[in-house]
Amino acid sequence: MSNSSYAIDLIVASQLFFSYFTYINFGLGLIGNLLNILVFTNLKTFRHNRCAFYLIVESIVDIAQLTQIFVNEIWELPLNGMDPTSESPVWCKLRTMLAQWFRLMLASTVCFAAIDQFLSTNYSVYLRQLSSLKLAQRQICIATVLCLLHTVPFGVFAEIQPLSGCIIMNTGLINYYTFFFYPVLNGLLPIFVSSMFSILAYRNVRRIVRRQIPIHRRRLDQQLTAMIFVRVIFFVLLQLPYTIYRICTVRSIIVQANTLEYATNQWIQVVSTALIYSSHAVILSC
Repeated sequence: MSNSSYAIDLIVASQLFFSYFTYINFGLGLIGNLLNILVFTNLKTFRHNRCAFYLIVESIVDIAQLTQIFVNEIWELPLNGMDPTSESPVWCKLRTMLAQWFRLMLASTVCFAAIDQFLSTNYSVYLRQLSSLKLAQRQICIATVLCLLHTVPFGVFAEIQPLSGCIIMNTGLINYYTFFFYPVLNGLLPIFVSSMFSILAYRNVRRIVRRQIPIHRRRLDQQLTAMIFVRVIFFVLLQLPYTIYRICTVRSIIVQANTLEYATNQWIQVVSTALIYSSHAVILSC
């Protein structure tokens, strides 16, 4: 078998893998996130709880992101496997904006939840008073607007290139991608913040027995802290491969051709993208 034929087989296999993964991930993620919303909204224990509010918002964002990915895959079916982002300038820009918006909202919500759990379980009364449902609602509103505004330049400068598909060609935005967005804003910063505060919250819970608080409140804090801690672990493990991939490849443009280089890059991209999309299907309420 020639290298060209082998490369074609790898490319086709990667496309099939991502398609089947999208269908499975959408089904499991939709059920799981709807279950999360039902549990956190209907159980009296979680009503008016800031951490539960963050998890509800995250589930809504997850459903929106999974739906957007699923719609794109469904759209490809009547186009004989052609990516609609490479054919429709409107969908190219819209999908670029939505992907960035949902990704930033996910990172923001996970960080907010970890910070809130650290504050609410802290030994200091002053720090515990900083955590409130009203503040959580304001943070989500501000984050929603700021994340949406952040996506505008991506939508403006996203364009379709004949050989490369829907990409960003603006030099300034590429530099922003390379040196700040993927390495910091959507990479190491949320990973560091969520990891640090979830570990601190876990430490607070281990010491919570020393505080004179009701047993049911102590158990609720322990349960929510464990959920956030597990959520952060999944977030870090699933976010890191894609972050590393984007840092390494954002400055390079590999022409779409029947070569082993392109096929190998395609598989790396598909696997890392599949991992980060899996973060939207994590089930906590079970």
